[in-house]
Amino acid sequence: MIQVSGVGLRYGDRKLFDDVNIKFNPGNCYGLIGANGAGKSTFLKILSGDIEAQEGHVSMAKDARLSVLKQNHFEYDEFNVLDTVVMGNKRLWEVKAEKDAIYMKPEMTDEDGMRAAELEGEFADMNGWEAESDAATLLNGLGIGDDLHYMLMADLEGSDKVKVLLAQALFGKPDVLLLDEPTNHLDLKAIKWLEEFLINFENTVIVVSHDRHFLNKVCTHIADLDFGKIQLYVGNYDFWYESSQLAQKMMADQNKKKEEKIKELKEFVARFSANASKSSQATSRKKMLDKIELDDIRPSSRKYPFINFQAGREIGNDVLTVDGLTASQDGEILFKDIRFSMNKEDKIILLGSPNAKSAFMDILMDRKQADAGTYKWGVTTSQSYFEMDHDQYFGGNEKSLVEWLRPYSPEDETESFLRGFLGRMLFSGEEVKKSPAVLSGGEKVRCMLSKMMLSNSNVLLLDEPTNHLDLESIQALNEGLIRFKGAMIFTSHDHQFIQTIANRVIEIREDGSILDKPLTYDEYLEWKDAQGLA
Repeated sequence: MIQVSGVGLRYGDRKLFDDVNIKFNPGNCYGLIGANGAGKSTFLKILSGDIEAQEGHVSMAKDARLSVLKQNHFEYDEFNVLDTVVMGNKRLWEVKAEKDAIYMKPEMTDEDGMRAAELEGEFADMNGWEAESDAATLLNGLGIGDDLHYMLMADLEGSDKVKVLLAQALFGKPDVLLLDEPTNHLDLKAIKWLEEFLINFENTVIVVSHDRHFLNKVCTHIADLDFGKIQLYVGNYDFWYESSQLAQKMMADQNKKKEEKIKELKEFVARFSANASKSSQATSRKKMLDKIELDDIRPSSRKYPFINFQAGREIGNDVLTVDGLTASQDGEILFKDIRFSMNKEDKIILLGSPNAKSAFMDILMDRKQADAGTYKWGVTTSQSYFEMDHDQYFGGNEKSLVEWLRPYSPEDETESFLRGFLGRMLFSGEEVKKSPAVLSGGEKVRCMLSKMMLSNSNVLLLDEPTNHLDLESIQALNEGLIRFKGAMIFTSHDHQFIQTIANRVIEIREDGSILDKPLTYDEYLEWKDAQGLA
Protein backbone atom coordinates (compact mmCIF):
# COMPACT_ATOMS: atom_id res chain seq x y z
CA MET A 1 0.00 0.00 0.00
CA ILE A 2 1.14 3.53 -0.77
CA GLN A 3 -0.70 6.64 0.42
CA VAL A 4 -0.50 10.17 -0.98
CA SER A 5 -1.60 12.97 1.36
CA GLY A 6 -2.00 16.60 0.29
CA VAL A 7 0.71 16.43 -2.38
CA GLY A 8 1.34 19.63 -4.34
CA LEU A 9 3.99 20.58 -6.89
CA ARG A 10 4.51 23.81 -8.81
CA TYR A 11 6.88 24.63 -11.69
CA GLY A 12 7.11 28.42 -11.95
CA ASP A 13 3.60 29.77 -12.47
CA ARG A 14 2.23 26.35 -13.37
CA LYS A 15 0.63 24.21 -10.69
CA LEU A 16 1.19 20.56 -11.71
CA PHE A 17 -0.46 18.97 -8.66
CA ASP A 18 -2.67 20.49 -6.03
CA ASP A 19 -3.71 18.76 -2.79
CA VAL A 20 -3.65 15.25 -4.23
CA ASN A 21 -5.02 12.66 -1.81
CA ILE A 22 -5.15 9.03 -2.91
CA LYS A 23 -4.50 5.55 -1.57
CA PHE A 24 -3.17 2.71 -3.75
CA ASN A 25 -4.07 -0.65 -2.21
CA PRO A 26 -2.43 -4.10 -2.52
CA GLY A 27 -3.90 -6.49 -5.07
CA ASN A 28 -4.87 -3.68 -7.43
CA CYS A 29 -3.28 -2.45 -10.63
CA TYR A 30 -3.80 1.28 -11.25
CA GLY A 31 -3.51 2.74 -14.74
CA LEU A 32 -2.39 6.37 -14.39
CA ILE A 33 -3.76 8.31 -17.37
CA GLY A 34 -3.67 11.96 -18.38
CA ALA A 35 -3.03 14.20 -21.35
CA ASN A 36 0.53 14.76 -22.59
CA GLY A 37 2.24 17.11 -20.16
CA ALA A 38 -0.27 16.48 -17.35
CA GLY A 39 2.53 15.15 -15.13
CA LYS A 40 2.11 11.36 -15.11
CA SER A 41 5.83 10.54 -15.10
CA THR A 42 6.47 13.35 -12.60
CA PHE A 43 3.86 11.86 -10.27
CA LEU A 44 5.57 8.46 -10.45
CA LYS A 45 8.85 10.19 -9.56
CA ILE A 46 7.18 11.77 -6.52
CA LEU A 47 5.92 8.32 -5.46
CA SER A 48 9.40 6.83 -5.90
CA GLY A 49 11.09 9.68 -4.03
CA ASP A 50 13.13 10.85 -7.05
CA ILE A 51 11.31 14.20 -6.86
CA GLU A 52 10.24 15.80 -3.62
CA ALA A 53 6.79 17.36 -3.50
CA GLN A 54 6.61 20.95 -2.26
CA GLU A 55 3.52 20.12 -0.23
CA GLY A 56 2.19 16.97 1.43
CA HIS A 57 3.88 13.59 1.71
CA VAL A 58 3.94 10.02 0.42
CA SER A 59 3.91 7.14 2.90
CA MET A 60 4.27 3.37 2.79
CA ALA A 61 4.09 0.63 5.35
CA LYS A 62 7.27 0.11 7.37
CA ASP A 63 9.74 -2.24 5.63
CA ALA A 64 7.66 -2.13 2.42
CA ARG A 65 9.81 -2.29 -0.71
CA LEU A 66 9.18 -0.09 -3.71
CA SER A 67 10.47 -0.96 -7.18
CA VAL A 68 10.72 1.30 -10.24
CA LEU A 69 11.30 0.60 -13.92
CA LYS A 70 14.58 2.42 -14.63
CA GLN A 71 14.73 4.66 -17.70
CA ASN A 72 18.53 5.03 -17.92
CA HIS A 73 19.53 2.20 -20.26
CA PHE A 74 23.26 2.70 -19.61
CA GLU A 75 23.24 2.70 -15.80
CA TYR A 76 24.25 -0.95 -15.45
CA ASP A 77 26.57 -1.35 -18.45
CA GLU A 78 29.45 -2.64 -16.31
CA PHE A 79 27.37 -5.46 -14.76
CA ASN A 80 26.22 -8.73 -16.25
CA VAL A 81 22.56 -9.35 -17.01
CA LEU A 82 21.78 -11.69 -14.10
CA ASP A 83 23.40 -9.41 -11.51
CA THR A 84 21.51 -6.41 -12.93
CA VAL A 85 18.20 -8.16 -12.32
CA VAL A 86 19.13 -9.18 -8.76
CA MET A 87 20.06 -5.54 -8.05
CA GLY A 88 16.33 -4.87 -8.27
CA ASN A 89 16.25 -5.87 -4.59
CA LYS A 90 18.75 -3.33 -3.30
CA ARG A 91 19.04 -4.78 0.22
CA LEU A 92 19.51 -8.34 -1.07
CA TRP A 93 22.29 -7.16 -3.37
CA GLU A 94 23.99 -5.25 -0.53
CA VAL A 95 23.87 -8.32 1.72
CA LYS A 96 25.25 -10.55 -1.04
CA ALA A 97 28.07 -8.10 -1.83
CA GLU A 98 29.08 -7.74 1.84
CA LYS A 99 28.88 -11.50 2.45
CA ASP A 100 30.99 -12.26 -0.64
CA ALA A 101 33.56 -9.63 0.39
CA ILE A 102 33.98 -11.30 3.80
CA TYR A 103 34.49 -14.72 2.23
CA MET A 104 37.07 -13.27 -0.15
CA LYS A 105 39.32 -12.21 2.72
CA PRO A 106 42.53 -14.27 3.02
CA GLU A 107 41.91 -14.56 6.75
CA MET A 108 38.61 -14.15 8.59
CA THR A 109 38.40 -12.80 12.12
CA ASP A 110 35.85 -13.95 14.70
CA GLU A 111 33.98 -10.72 14.08
CA ASP A 112 33.96 -11.49 10.35
CA GLY A 113 32.54 -14.93 11.08
CA MET A 114 29.77 -13.53 13.29
CA ARG A 115 28.93 -10.87 10.72
CA ALA A 116 28.88 -13.46 7.94
CA ALA A 117 26.46 -15.60 9.96
CA GLU A 118 24.13 -12.60 10.43
CA LEU A 119 24.25 -11.84 6.73
CA GLU A 120 23.61 -15.48 5.80
CA GLY A 121 20.47 -15.42 7.97
CA GLU A 122 19.23 -12.20 6.36
CA PHE A 123 20.17 -13.54 2.90
CA ALA A 124 18.15 -16.71 3.46
CA ASP A 125 15.15 -14.72 4.78
CA MET A 126 15.09 -12.79 1.49
CA ASN A 127 15.23 -16.02 -0.57
CA GLY A 128 18.74 -15.12 -1.62
CA TRP A 129 19.65 -18.69 -2.57
CA GLU A 130 16.84 -18.67 -5.15
CA ALA A 131 17.67 -15.17 -6.39
CA GLU A 132 19.57 -16.17 -9.51
CA SER A 133 17.05 -18.82 -10.55
CA ASP A 134 14.17 -16.35 -9.93
CA ALA A 135 16.00 -13.73 -11.99
CA ALA A 136 16.59 -16.26 -14.78
CA THR A 137 12.86 -17.16 -14.80
CA LEU A 138 11.90 -13.51 -15.26
CA LEU A 139 14.48 -13.04 -18.03
CA ASN A 140 13.38 -16.15 -19.90
CA GLY A 141 9.73 -15.08 -19.63
CA LEU A 142 10.62 -11.77 -21.30
CA GLY A 143 12.59 -13.50 -24.06
CA ILE A 144 16.16 -13.09 -22.72
CA GLY A 145 17.59 -16.60 -23.15
CA ASP A 146 20.17 -18.35 -20.93
CA ASP A 147 22.94 -17.53 -23.43
CA LEU A 148 22.61 -13.83 -22.57
CA HIS A 149 22.42 -14.09 -18.77
CA TYR A 150 26.15 -13.64 -18.15
CA MET A 151 26.75 -11.06 -20.87
CA LEU A 152 27.59 -7.50 -19.91
CA MET A 153 24.68 -5.07 -20.20
CA ALA A 154 26.89 -2.88 -22.39
CA ASP A 155 26.95 -5.65 -25.04
CA LEU A 156 23.17 -6.05 -25.30
CA GLU A 157 20.93 -4.53 -27.95
CA GLY A 158 18.67 -1.68 -26.85
CA SER A 159 15.44 -3.73 -26.84
CA ASP A 160 17.10 -6.46 -24.74
CA LYS A 161 18.34 -3.85 -22.25
CA VAL A 162 14.75 -2.67 -21.81
CA LYS A 163 13.67 -6.24 -21.01
CA VAL A 164 16.45 -6.69 -18.44
CA LEU A 165 15.53 -3.44 -16.68
CA LEU A 166 11.90 -4.56 -16.64
CA ALA A 167 12.93 -7.90 -15.10
CA GLN A 168 14.91 -5.90 -12.53
CA ALA A 169 11.79 -3.92 -11.56
CA LEU A 170 9.71 -7.10 -11.23
CA PHE A 171 12.32 -9.03 -9.28
CA GLY A 172 11.76 -10.07 -5.69
CA LYS A 173 8.01 -9.42 -5.40
CA PRO A 174 8.13 -5.72 -4.46
CA ASP A 175 5.30 -4.35 -2.32
CA VAL A 176 4.78 -1.43 -4.69
CA LEU A 177 5.67 -1.56 -8.39
CA LEU A 178 5.92 1.63 -10.50
CA LEU A 179 6.05 1.15 -14.27
CA ASP A 180 6.40 4.02 -16.76
CA GLU A 181 5.58 2.82 -20.32
CA PRO A 182 6.69 -0.79 -19.67
CA THR A 183 5.55 -2.10 -23.09
CA ASN A 184 7.76 0.30 -25.09
CA HIS A 185 10.19 -1.69 -27.29
CA LEU A 186 8.71 -5.04 -26.17
CA ASP A 187 7.71 -7.68 -28.70
CA LEU A 188 4.28 -9.26 -28.61
CA LYS A 189 5.37 -12.37 -26.68
CA ALA A 190 7.05 -10.27 -23.99
CA ILE A 191 3.96 -8.05 -23.65
CA LYS A 192 1.71 -11.10 -23.24
CA TRP A 193 4.04 -12.52 -20.59
CA LEU A 194 4.08 -9.19 -18.73
CA GLU A 195 0.27 -9.00 -18.85
CA GLU A 196 -0.03 -12.43 -17.22
CA PHE A 197 2.63 -11.54 -14.64
CA LEU A 198 0.80 -8.36 -13.58
CA ILE A 199 -2.63 -10.03 -13.60
CA ASN A 200 -1.32 -12.54 -11.06
CA PHE A 201 0.78 -10.02 -9.09
CA GLU A 202 -0.60 -9.76 -5.56
CA ASN A 203 0.81 -6.40 -4.48
CA THR A 204 0.31 -2.79 -5.64
CA VAL A 205 1.02 -1.80 -9.26
CA ILE A 206 0.86 1.73 -10.70
CA VAL A 207 1.46 1.91 -14.44
CA VAL A 208 1.63 4.66 -17.05
CA SER A 209 1.02 3.43 -20.59
CA HIS A 210 -0.37 4.57 -23.95
CA ASP A 211 -1.19 0.94 -24.79
CA ARG A 212 -4.96 0.65 -24.28
CA HIS A 213 -4.98 -3.12 -24.83
CA PHE A 214 -2.39 -3.48 -22.07
CA LEU A 215 -4.32 -1.17 -19.71
CA ASN A 216 -7.49 -3.12 -20.41
CA LYS A 217 -5.82 -6.43 -19.65
CA VAL A 218 -4.04 -5.56 -16.40
CA CYS A 219 -5.82 -2.65 -14.70
CA THR A 220 -8.38 -2.98 -11.92
CA HIS A 221 -8.59 0.82 -11.53
CA ILE A 222 -7.94 3.95 -13.59
CA ALA A 223 -6.37 6.97 -11.88
CA ASP A 224 -7.25 9.98 -14.02
CA LEU A 225 -4.83 12.92 -13.70
CA ASP A 226 -6.64 16.06 -14.81
CA PHE A 227 -6.26 19.71 -13.81
CA GLY A 228 -3.79 18.86 -11.05
CA LYS A 229 -6.13 16.38 -9.35
CA ILE A 230 -6.32 12.57 -9.49
CA GLN A 231 -9.70 10.91 -9.62
CA LEU A 232 -9.93 7.17 -9.03
CA TYR A 233 -12.29 4.92 -11.02
CA VAL A 234 -13.00 1.19 -10.76
CA GLY A 235 -12.43 -0.82 -13.95
CA ASN A 236 -10.03 -0.84 -16.90
CA TYR A 237 -9.44 1.85 -19.53
CA ASP A 238 -12.37 0.91 -21.79
CA PHE A 239 -14.72 0.92 -18.82
CA TRP A 240 -13.47 4.36 -17.76
CA TYR A 241 -13.77 5.75 -21.30
CA GLU A 242 -17.21 4.35 -22.05
CA SER A 243 -18.58 5.17 -18.60
CA SER A 244 -17.46 8.81 -18.97
CA GLN A 245 -19.15 8.91 -22.40
CA LEU A 246 -22.30 7.39 -20.84
CA ALA A 247 -22.23 9.99 -18.07
CA GLN A 248 -22.05 12.82 -20.61
CA LYS A 249 -24.98 11.33 -22.50
CA MET A 250 -26.99 11.04 -19.26
CA MET A 251 -26.22 14.63 -18.34
CA ALA A 252 -27.37 15.79 -21.74
CA ASP A 253 -30.62 13.85 -21.38
CA GLN A 254 -32.19 15.80 -18.54
CA ASN A 255 -35.67 14.48 -19.26
CA LYS A 256 -34.75 10.89 -18.52
CA LYS A 257 -35.95 9.61 -15.17
CA LYS A 258 -33.42 8.38 -12.63
CA GLU A 259 -34.88 4.86 -12.78
CA GLU A 260 -34.23 4.72 -16.53
CA LYS A 261 -30.67 5.96 -16.05
CA ILE A 262 -30.03 3.34 -13.35
CA LYS A 263 -31.35 0.64 -15.70
CA GLU A 264 -29.00 1.88 -18.47
CA LEU A 265 -26.09 1.92 -16.02
CA LYS A 266 -26.80 -1.64 -14.86
CA GLU A 267 -26.93 -2.89 -18.47
CA PHE A 268 -23.64 -1.11 -19.17
CA VAL A 269 -21.93 -2.60 -16.09
CA ALA A 270 -23.31 -6.08 -16.87
CA ARG A 271 -21.84 -5.90 -20.38
CA PHE A 272 -18.37 -5.12 -19.07
CA SER A 273 -18.60 -7.65 -16.27
CA ALA A 274 -19.50 -10.37 -18.77
CA ASN A 275 -16.38 -9.62 -20.80
CA ALA A 276 -14.05 -10.10 -17.85
CA SER A 277 -11.34 -12.75 -18.19
CA LYS A 278 -11.16 -15.72 -15.86
CA SER A 279 -8.33 -14.41 -13.69
CA SER A 280 -8.90 -13.79 -10.01
CA GLN A 281 -8.06 -10.16 -10.66
CA ALA A 282 -10.91 -9.85 -13.15
CA THR A 283 -13.26 -11.61 -10.72
CA SER A 284 -12.53 -9.07 -8.01
CA ARG A 285 -12.95 -6.27 -10.55
CA LYS A 286 -16.37 -7.66 -11.49
CA LYS A 287 -17.44 -7.51 -7.84
CA MET A 288 -16.31 -3.89 -7.66
CA LEU A 289 -18.14 -3.02 -10.87
CA ASP A 290 -21.35 -4.54 -9.56
CA LYS A 291 -21.26 -2.12 -6.61
CA ILE A 292 -21.08 1.01 -8.78
CA GLU A 293 -23.87 3.53 -8.20
CA LEU A 294 -25.19 6.11 -10.64
CA ASP A 295 -23.41 8.94 -8.82
CA ASP A 296 -20.07 7.11 -9.09
CA ILE A 297 -19.97 7.61 -12.84
CA ARG A 298 -18.91 11.10 -13.82
CA PRO A 299 -18.31 12.71 -17.19
CA SER A 300 -14.67 13.32 -18.01
CA SER A 301 -13.41 16.83 -18.60
CA ARG A 302 -11.09 15.45 -21.27
CA LYS A 303 -11.19 16.90 -24.75
CA TYR A 304 -10.94 14.63 -27.76
CA PRO A 305 -9.95 15.85 -31.23
CA PHE A 306 -12.58 15.43 -33.92
CA ILE A 307 -11.03 13.04 -36.44
CA ASN A 308 -13.22 12.19 -39.40
CA PHE A 309 -11.84 11.07 -42.77
CA GLN A 310 -14.24 11.50 -45.69
CA ALA A 311 -13.58 9.95 -49.09
CA GLY A 312 -14.17 12.52 -51.83
CA ARG A 313 -15.28 9.88 -54.35
CA GLU A 314 -16.16 6.23 -54.19
CA ILE A 315 -13.40 3.75 -55.01
CA GLY A 316 -13.77 1.47 -57.99
CA ASN A 317 -12.86 -2.23 -57.96
CA ASP A 318 -9.23 -1.60 -58.97
CA VAL A 319 -7.40 -0.19 -55.97
CA LEU A 320 -3.77 -1.34 -55.98
CA THR A 321 -1.84 -4.07 -57.79
CA VAL A 322 1.66 -4.94 -56.55
CA ASP A 323 3.72 -7.11 -58.88
CA GLY A 324 7.14 -8.42 -57.87
CA LEU A 325 8.23 -5.45 -55.70
CA THR A 326 11.73 -5.87 -54.31
CA ALA A 327 13.77 -3.45 -52.21
CA SER A 328 17.02 -3.47 -50.27
CA GLN A 329 18.89 -1.16 -47.92
CA ASP A 330 22.66 -1.13 -47.41
CA GLY A 331 22.93 -4.43 -49.23
CA GLU A 332 20.26 -6.16 -47.11
CA ILE A 333 17.00 -7.35 -48.63
CA LEU A 334 13.99 -5.60 -47.06
CA PHE A 335 11.43 -7.50 -49.14
CA LYS A 336 11.47 -9.43 -52.41
CA ASP A 337 8.99 -10.35 -55.11
CA ILE A 338 5.93 -9.06 -53.23
CA ARG A 339 2.70 -9.69 -55.14
CA PHE A 340 -0.86 -8.89 -54.08
CA SER A 341 -4.00 -7.00 -55.08
CA MET A 342 -5.84 -4.68 -52.77
CA ASN A 343 -9.63 -4.59 -52.57
CA LYS A 344 -11.72 -1.52 -51.92
CA GLU A 345 -12.87 -2.78 -48.50
CA ASP A 346 -9.34 -3.67 -47.33
CA LYS A 347 -7.87 -2.13 -44.23
CA ILE A 348 -4.44 -3.74 -44.21
CA ILE A 349 -2.13 -3.82 -41.19
CA LEU A 350 1.45 -4.11 -42.39
CA LEU A 351 3.69 -6.09 -40.02
CA GLY A 352 7.45 -6.68 -40.09
CA SER A 353 10.64 -4.71 -39.53
CA PRO A 354 10.16 -0.92 -39.31
CA ASN A 355 12.63 -0.31 -42.17
CA ALA A 356 10.84 -2.74 -44.48
CA LYS A 357 7.39 -1.34 -43.74
CA SER A 358 8.41 2.31 -44.17
CA ALA A 359 10.31 1.53 -47.38
CA PHE A 360 7.29 -0.31 -48.80
CA MET A 361 5.01 2.66 -48.15
CA ASP A 362 7.60 5.13 -49.45
CA ILE A 363 7.75 3.18 -52.72
CA LEU A 364 3.95 3.11 -53.07
CA MET A 365 3.94 6.90 -52.62
CA ASP A 366 6.87 7.56 -55.01
CA ARG A 367 9.20 8.61 -52.22
CA LYS A 368 11.66 5.81 -53.05
CA GLN A 369 12.55 3.62 -56.00
CA ALA A 370 12.12 -0.15 -55.83
CA ASP A 371 14.98 -2.42 -56.90
CA ALA A 372 12.56 -4.40 -59.06
CA GLY A 373 8.87 -4.90 -59.70
CA THR A 374 5.94 -2.56 -60.25
CA TYR A 375 2.81 -1.25 -58.58
CA LYS A 376 -0.28 0.39 -60.01
CA TRP A 377 -2.96 2.47 -58.30
CA GLY A 378 -6.52 2.31 -59.66
CA VAL A 379 -7.71 5.34 -61.68
CA THR A 380 -10.48 6.07 -59.14
CA THR A 381 -8.07 6.19 -56.17
CA SER A 382 -6.51 9.18 -54.45
CA GLN A 383 -3.90 8.63 -51.75
CA SER A 384 -2.93 10.48 -48.61
CA TYR A 385 0.21 9.49 -46.71
CA PHE A 386 1.12 9.89 -43.04
CA GLU A 387 4.88 9.47 -42.91
CA MET A 388 6.54 8.37 -39.71
CA ASP A 389 9.19 11.05 -40.18
CA HIS A 390 7.20 14.15 -41.12
CA ASP A 391 9.49 16.88 -39.79
CA GLN A 392 10.12 18.13 -43.35
CA TYR A 393 6.57 19.50 -43.40
CA PHE A 394 7.38 21.83 -40.51
CA GLY A 395 10.60 23.43 -41.71
CA GLY A 396 9.00 26.33 -43.60
CA ASN A 397 8.53 30.00 -42.75
CA GLU A 398 4.83 29.89 -41.87
CA LYS A 399 4.11 32.19 -38.93
CA SER A 400 0.98 30.39 -37.72
CA LEU A 401 -0.86 27.08 -37.96
CA VAL A 402 -3.59 28.79 -39.98
CA GLU A 403 -0.99 29.83 -42.53
CA TRP A 404 0.53 26.30 -42.48
CA LEU A 405 -2.81 24.57 -43.10
CA ARG A 406 -4.13 26.93 -45.80
CA PRO A 407 -2.32 25.31 -48.82
CA TYR A 408 -3.89 21.97 -47.90
CA SER A 409 -7.43 23.41 -47.92
CA PRO A 410 -8.09 24.56 -51.51
CA GLU A 411 -11.88 24.29 -51.13
CA ASP A 412 -12.03 26.79 -48.26
CA GLU A 413 -9.04 28.98 -47.42
CA THR A 414 -10.87 31.40 -45.18
CA GLU A 415 -9.51 32.28 -41.75
CA SER A 416 -12.75 31.33 -39.99
CA PHE A 417 -12.90 27.84 -41.59
CA LEU A 418 -9.26 27.06 -40.83
CA ARG A 419 -9.53 28.33 -37.24
CA GLY A 420 -12.65 26.22 -36.75
CA PHE A 421 -10.97 23.15 -38.22
CA LEU A 422 -7.90 23.57 -36.02
CA GLY A 423 -10.14 24.15 -33.01
CA ARG A 424 -11.72 20.73 -33.54
CA MET A 425 -8.18 19.33 -33.49
CA LEU A 426 -7.65 20.95 -30.06
CA PHE A 427 -5.77 24.05 -31.29
CA SER A 428 -8.05 26.57 -29.69
CA GLY A 429 -7.87 30.34 -29.21
CA GLU A 430 -4.37 31.75 -29.46
CA GLU A 431 -2.84 28.32 -30.15
CA VAL A 432 -3.64 28.70 -33.86
CA LYS A 433 -1.05 31.51 -33.93
CA LYS A 434 1.71 29.11 -32.93
CA SER A 435 4.66 28.78 -35.26
CA PRO A 436 4.74 25.25 -36.77
CA ALA A 437 8.46 25.09 -35.96
CA VAL A 438 7.82 25.02 -32.18
CA LEU A 439 5.15 22.30 -32.11
CA SER A 440 5.50 19.22 -29.94
CA GLY A 441 5.51 15.74 -31.46
CA GLY A 442 1.83 15.19 -30.65
CA GLU A 443 0.83 18.58 -32.07
CA LYS A 444 2.67 17.84 -35.33
CA VAL A 445 0.78 14.55 -35.65
CA ARG A 446 -2.56 16.35 -35.17
CA CYS A 447 -1.54 18.83 -37.89
CA MET A 448 -0.63 16.00 -40.28
CA LEU A 449 -3.97 14.31 -39.61
CA SER A 450 -5.71 17.65 -40.32
CA LYS A 451 -3.87 17.85 -43.64
CA MET A 452 -4.97 14.29 -44.49
CA MET A 453 -8.61 14.92 -43.59
CA LEU A 454 -8.74 17.98 -45.86
CA SER A 455 -7.44 15.93 -48.81
CA ASN A 456 -10.63 13.79 -48.90
CA SER A 457 -8.55 10.90 -50.23
CA ASN A 458 -10.17 7.48 -50.55
CA VAL A 459 -6.98 5.53 -49.75
CA LEU A 460 -5.00 6.24 -46.58
CA LEU A 461 -1.44 5.14 -45.88
CA LEU A 462 -0.38 5.64 -42.26
CA ASP A 463 3.04 4.75 -40.84
CA GLU A 464 2.85 4.57 -37.02
CA PRO A 465 0.26 7.36 -36.66
CA THR A 466 -0.19 6.83 -32.91
CA ASN A 467 3.43 7.74 -32.08
CA HIS A 468 3.58 10.88 -29.88
CA LEU A 469 -0.21 10.93 -29.33
CA ASP A 470 -1.89 10.90 -25.93
CA LEU A 471 -4.60 8.38 -25.13
CA GLU A 472 -7.42 10.78 -26.03
CA SER A 473 -6.03 11.44 -29.50
CA ILE A 474 -5.30 7.72 -30.05
CA GLN A 475 -8.91 6.92 -29.11
CA ALA A 476 -10.26 9.59 -31.47
CA LEU A 477 -8.01 8.47 -34.34
CA ASN A 478 -8.96 4.85 -33.71
CA GLU A 479 -12.68 5.64 -33.96
CA GLY A 480 -12.17 7.89 -36.99
CA LEU A 481 -10.37 5.13 -38.93
CA ILE A 482 -13.01 2.54 -37.96
CA ARG A 483 -15.63 4.86 -39.55
CA PHE A 484 -13.55 5.54 -42.69
CA LYS A 485 -15.26 4.08 -45.80
CA GLY A 486 -12.17 3.93 -48.02
CA ALA A 487 -9.20 1.54 -48.22
CA MET A 488 -6.18 1.68 -45.96
CA ILE A 489 -2.66 0.39 -45.38
CA PHE A 490 -1.20 1.19 -41.98
CA THR A 491 1.44 0.23 -39.44
CA SER A 492 1.14 0.39 -35.66
CA HIS A 493 2.38 -1.19 -32.43
CA ASP A 494 -0.96 -0.54 -30.69
CA HIS A 495 -2.73 -3.91 -30.32
CA GLN A 496 -6.21 -2.49 -29.84
CA PHE A 497 -5.75 -0.03 -32.69
CA ILE A 498 -4.81 -2.86 -35.06
CA GLN A 499 -7.47 -5.28 -33.84
CA THR A 500 -10.35 -2.82 -34.20
CA ILE A 501 -9.36 -1.44 -37.64
CA ALA A 502 -7.62 -4.12 -39.73
CA ASN A 503 -9.50 -6.79 -41.69
CA ARG A 504 -6.40 -8.06 -43.49
CA VAL A 505 -2.82 -8.75 -42.37
CA ILE A 506 0.29 -8.61 -44.56
CA GLU A 507 3.48 -9.50 -42.69
CA ILE A 508 6.90 -8.94 -44.27
CA ARG A 509 9.03 -11.86 -43.04
CA GLU A 510 12.75 -11.78 -42.25
CA ASP A 511 13.54 -13.53 -45.54
CA GLY A 512 11.70 -10.79 -47.47
CA SER A 513 8.63 -12.89 -48.33
CA ILE A 514 5.13 -12.06 -47.07
CA LEU A 515 2.28 -13.75 -45.27
CA ASP A 516 -1.05 -12.40 -46.50
CA LYS A 517 -4.25 -13.33 -44.63
CA PRO A 518 -7.79 -11.82 -44.72
CA LEU A 519 -8.06 -12.00 -40.92
CA THR A 520 -8.31 -9.68 -37.93
CA TYR A 521 -5.11 -9.22 -35.94
CA ASP A 522 -6.10 -11.60 -33.13
CA GLU A 523 -7.26 -14.22 -35.65
CA TYR A 524 -3.94 -13.89 -37.45
CA LEU A 525 -1.95 -14.37 -34.23
CA GLU A 526 -4.00 -17.48 -33.44
CA TRP A 527 -3.45 -18.80 -36.98
CA LYS A 528 0.32 -18.23 -36.71
CA ASP A 529 0.41 -19.97 -33.36
CA ALA A 530 -1.54 -22.95 -34.75
CA GLN A 531 0.89 -23.15 -37.69
CA GLY A 532 3.91 -23.00 -35.39
CA LEU A 533 5.19 -19.85 -37.09
CA ALA A 534 7.39 -17.48 -35.12
